[in-house]
Amino acid sequence: MKIDENDIIKVAKLARLDLTPDEKDEFSRQLSGIIEYVEKINELDTSSVEAADHIVELNNVVRKDIVEKSIDRDELKKIAPDFADGYIVVPKIIE
Repeated sequence: MKIDENDIIKVAKLARLDLTPDEKDEFSRQLSGIIEYVEKINELDTSSVEAADHIVELNNVVRKDIVEKSIDRDELKKIAPDFADGYIVVPKIIE
């Protein structure tokens, strides 16, 4: 499949890009090459390949869930810039 200049102009317009004629030619060549490569890959027989959601096996690394003593509320009152009704008061950022 060949990507022509009209396709490049349409995508550039959607992306609000002003492309020079040289850039349009270059992108047309590059995108056509990518499409040709994907079409070549699609010709491969993958019927015996097991589907995978990731190419390497992933393992979660988690720490043990251990309950630890938290900072004392009176100490927290000393270091917090503003404290009311048992909570740290922070500036409102969403209206």
